[in-house]
Amino acid sequence: MNPKSNLIIGLVIAVVVVMSYNLEADPAQFVDGIPNLAIIAKEMTEVEPALFGTAFWSILETIQMAFIGTVVGVAIALPLSMLAARNLNSKFVYAPIRAILAATRTFPSILWAILFVIMVGLGPFAGILAIIMYTVGFIAKLQYESIEAVDSDPVEAVSSIGVSKWQLIRHVIIPESAPHLLSQILYMFDYNVRQTTILGLVGAGGIGFYIINYIKFFEYGKAAVFMLVVLIVVLIIDWISVKIRDKYIIKAQRGMKIAV
Repeated sequence: MNPKSNLIIGLVIAVVVVMSYNLEADPAQFVDGIPNLAIIAKEMTEVEPALFGTAFWSILETIQMAFIGTVVGVAIALPLSMLAARNLNSKFVYAPIRAILAATRTFPSILWAILFVIMVGLGPFAGILAIIMYTVGFIAKLQYESIEAVDSDPVEAVSSIGVSKWQLIRHVIIPESAPHLLSQILYMFDYNVRQTTILGLVGAGGIGFYIINYIKFFEYGKAAVFMLVVLIVVLIIDWISVKIRDKYIIKAQRGMKIAV
């Protein structure tokens, strides 16, 4: 490394140390707290078997909330992403749409959940609405960026023969951006499952409601059981997502070979 790189690394390390001191982040506290994990593990073995049934139904509710929120959010986000793409619309169209989407993304799901709990009351419906709002802002941004990254040659070639914008979107834009969209949807669903576990903090349903309440009453063993269930479900969803991606990519590659 050259002296300039060493200087930059040294400055970064110095800033981290100073900030850690200001925030009272003491590594010694982490080391001292490791034995507490054994206490939590022991408490997990002492929970009642009925708790696992509650954990199963609560994680099922979480998955349903995430699935509905993701599907509805994507359905709303797709047409908005078409309107927000600069290579498909004038600035008078895409600029206000992007502003709306930016405002939607500004607030995390939990803040949307607070708003919807006030509007519709406690329960899963408020959580679903919160997930929809965040999904719309997130997926629409990723998708209009994918649309703008589409190769301009096929777009110009199809446009030159006088097709309508809908035909251009249907036969060029959607096929070209579809692989990105699939990955985005799978990631968004995985993210929403994990995010939904937090929405219980404000009474928006899901397994997070139980986790938060057990932590409030210092029942860390029970909370850890529910957190373990979340971890298992997230790992399963991630495995399924990988299989779906691999299968889609293989099909796409075969289709390209046939076309060639």
